Amino acid sequence: QVQLVESGGGLVQAGGSLRLSCAASGRTFSTYSMGWFRQAPGKEREFVAFINRSGGSTYYADSVKGRFTISRDNAKNTAYLQMNSLKPEDTAVYYCAARSLGYYSGSYSSYDYWGQGTQVTVSS
Repeated sequence: QVQLVESGGGLVQAGGSLRLSCAASGRTFSTYSMGWFRQAPGKEREFVAFINRSGGSTYYADSVKGRFTISRDNAKNTAYLQMNSLKPEDTAVYYCAARSLGYYSGSYSSYDYWGQGTQVTVSS
């Protein structure tokens, strides 16, 4: 089992940057692939980015490709989401999630563990 805690959210102007962190408990972080999802008010939770166990493979939603970068540091039990060129439509609660299977999935139902979320608000 793993517990996830996100941090790094906040209020930023359009065009700005934020880096989200997802700290995982336990010594098995490297056995999980990781995903970031977001949920805006009145909308469904949507996939943002995925990284495999080693960090060698990543996938992104089209809406964030070229602006966001997912990474991980297995020695620190932490995953990151670097968000650049932020837009007002990026405003949402951002969640990190862990998946015991190593291959890519953009479906939130396939993730086993979730953090509590961190709010990102981008002003225009």
